[in-house]
Parts: sequence; structure tokens; C-alpha cells
Amino acid sequence: MSQYYDSTQTGTKPAPEHDLIMRGRRLIDITGVKQVESFDNEEFLLETVMGFLAIRGQNLQMKNLDVTKGVVSIKGKVYDIVYLDDHDGGKAKGFFGKLFK
Repeated sequence: MSQYYDSTQTGTKPAPEHDLIMRGRRLIDITGVKQVESFDNEEFLLETVMGFLAIRGQNLQMKNLDVTKGVVSIKGKVYDIVYLDDHDGGKAKGFFGKLFK
């Protein structure tokens, strides 16, 4: 069962939205960001409402950050976008175990 519920059926509040919009491989707008874990000019690691998200590339820069709305904009040459999910049947490896597979 998902941790997010449809408010129209259960009466609970809706899940925060998480969208990732990439324009021309040079600009990314991300919503649903809970926290920026780390970043440099080659990699951003974000905690989103849908899990950890790693963005790798060249000359990456934070163009916009709105913590209250959970919005981040990143510009630069994007090579890789990956969610760091646990795909091994539920064995907990921890954050760094997932990052450095």
C-alpha cells in the first residue's frame, strides 16, 4: 500500500506534489523537495517527497531555491537523473549504502 492517499476517498490531506521538468537538458525545475542534502558543480542530492534524487552533470548551479514551497531550479549540463530507491526486497542499507552502490 502506498504511503500517500487520495483525499477524495479517505478524507485525509493529499500528498505533496513532486514534479520534475527538464528543459533542453540545461534547466531542471523540481517541486516536492524536502531538503537539499548536498550539491556541487557535478552533483545535487535532494530529498523529495518521493525519495532521494541525485542529479549529475557538468557546471551545475542552483538557480532558484524556495524552501517554503519545496521548489528547486538547477541549471547546467545534465548527464544523469536517478532516484535512489531500495530495490533489493526491503533490506535496509542506509543512505550512504544506497548512494555508493
